[in-house]
Amino acid sequence: PWHLNKKSLSAQKHFCSSCWCFAFQLTPSAFLKEMSLTTKQSLASTREMRRPRIIQLLDMSETSHHKFSAVDLEQSLFQPFPSEVVFQNYVPFEVYEVPLILRNTDKVSKVVLEMPYFKLISLSDVCCKVAPGMRSTFHVLFSPEENKDYFHQLTCITEREKFIVPIGAIGAQAILDFPDQLNFSICPVKYSSQKTLLVRNIGNREARYRISTESPVSDDPSIRTLGIGDIMEVTVEFHPLKSGDHSSSLVVHHDTGEDIHTSLYGAAVDVNIRLARNSLTVEKSYLTLSNHRSVVIHNRSEIIVHFQWKAFVTQEEEDHQKLRQKEDRMDHCLRECEVDPALPERLSLLSCTFQNVQGDSMLFSDDVFTLEPLEGDTWPNSSAEINTRLPLRIKGEGIGPRLCFSFEQLDIRKVFVGLEHSYEAILFNKGAIDAVFNLVPPATALGSCFTFLPQEGIILPDGLQVIRISFGSTILGEFTEEFRFSVNGSPEPVPLTVRGCVIGPTFHFSVPALHFGDVSLDFPHTLLCCLTNTSSVPLTFNLPIPGDGLGEPSVSSFVQLSDNTRPPQRKGAQHRFKPTEFTIKPRRGTIRPLRLLDIQVTLCSNTVKSYELALVVDVCGVGKAAAALLLAARYRRLPCSSSSLLVHPAPRCLARGLLASSPNEKCCLMS
Repeated sequence: PWHLNKKSLSAQKHFCSSCWCFAFQLTPSAFLKEMSLTTKQSLASTREMRRPRIIQLLDMSETSHHKFSAVDLEQSLFQPFPSEVVFQNYVPFEVYEVPLILRNTDKVSKVVLEMPYFKLISLSDVCCKVAPGMRSTFHVLFSPEENKDYFHQLTCITEREKFIVPIGAIGAQAILDFPDQLNFSICPVKYSSQKTLLVRNIGNREARYRISTESPVSDDPSIRTLGIGDIMEVTVEFHPLKSGDHSSSLVVHHDTGEDIHTSLYGAAVDVNIRLARNSLTVEKSYLTLSNHRSVVIHNRSEIIVHFQWKAFVTQEEEDHQKLRQKEDRMDHCLRECEVDPALPERLSLLSCTFQNVQGDSMLFSDDVFTLEPLEGDTWPNSSAEINTRLPLRIKGEGIGPRLCFSFEQLDIRKVFVGLEHSYEAILFNKGAIDAVFNLVPPATALGSCFTFLPQEGIILPDGLQVIRISFGSTILGEFTEEFRFSVNGSPEPVPLTVRGCVIGPTFHFSVPALHFGDVSLDFPHTLLCCLTNTSSVPLTFNLPIPGDGLGEPSVSSFVQLSDNTRPPQRKGAQHRFKPTEFTIKPRRGTIRPLRLLDIQVTLCSNTVKSYELALVVDVCGVGKAAAALLLAARYRRLPCSSSSLLVHPAPRCLARGLLASSPNEKCCLMS
């Protein structure tokens, strides 16, 4: 909404002038010209009409037979001209008159005018009807008693709305004769150029004003006072921070509401200031030691230049860093204030902290590189440092302790599982400073099987340290492990790679196979072999025979004949498990390193078939079926002979638990 005051009234008036396009960008000369016009001259220069501000909508049916209007609700039924009535440059007790025209924009309507203080004269009745498209002329009379500002509103009432027409009188006015433009010409970057202006108050009122400027131009923003006809000095400073053309405005803010703009212009250039070199390489230096190089800065300009070595490339980056520091410190202080009841003291400390951040020059600071001096002055046509930020790339390399092992890789080849092995590695210091080392703990399961002694220490320059390595693992297979020793001051650790293979105990049988040959039912046959442990760790074994029965051991014919209490087994009888036909002694046990053990294998056949089985070796802690020994046999019925055999009838078969196939069948037992 448009508020009626002197500033807006004047600005709106100036906007209507044909020679100015921006309402609030008045130059001093335009303001002087406008304030010099009389009321009639100001009215004659008015060319533009604006819609009045509607303050209330009414119900047309209450005052008229027409319920609708062809005019949009955002537009009033009457268009006033001028859009506001302004009296200026008047003399007290004189009578001034301004015509006000109201044109009917609807088909039919009437208007009522209400206005205090100012006198309104009409050729017809104030409350009158105006034909569509026609206009009614009124005269606003103004008779001031003193030269001051007057502001009122003329309220116009139609069948549909109430709208207002601003009416004001501009009294005594302070006018400062600032120039419309101020040119600083050419100025070096980050160098101050000043212009001093003699400004006089040529108005008829004491001036109370404030001056504001935008970067890179600066001026004192305090409120000042200047009497009628008095003169003052105004110094404007141009301080560009980067090269190029700069445009800005100097704004004079009057206490009566007017803002007068003076255009400012300046061109910033980089003067002839340069570094003798733009890159600097410092020789490699060991930690805690230093190397020095110098660089020359030439000033070929005609001005004294102040230089500073900065931490940031541009002013924008520096300002951003200051803002971040300010926010971080504010958050920190506010967190402390939440737990500290001494809030006023904290707030004063917070203010001091912000002032320190704002005043920080952000000079170059680094933990490794040092510049001396950090700031200073350079006289014209001499060699020193500069203020304009020229980049200097400084490159160097810090060398930490130089440690290395006597070999990069330790190959321990094949080692037995569960057996501890010991090795040695030598760690050399080939640098010029002491080396403090620490073993980085391994993160793998196999890596934890290694032990290093010592795990930390200090090695003097050209010194060495013997590292003892112990290894014992229960994990089989090939491996490659990399161990790292961190060195204080060195970005890369010292690596040591260990590779090898963990194997189980080695062993073998004395024979490749056990051949039992021809065997008879229920007659035991025994063969011997040796199991030799060829490794340096104990061999704990188990000797199963896959494919053999899982039931009770088969009973030989001798046991059957001697044990009359055993019930006979009928041929074809179904049992839950097949009897065990092989007996191994010992079936399990432990063989000491590089020793052997006799193994006795007995076959008591209970099945008419040929045998091709394997005696396998399960090694505890290593795996099952680590080796196998072939067992072979075949069934064969032995021939009967009266000289060597005792002939018995069917009871032989009953002893075996079988029924004779016929009454004449006889069984033979070895005598």
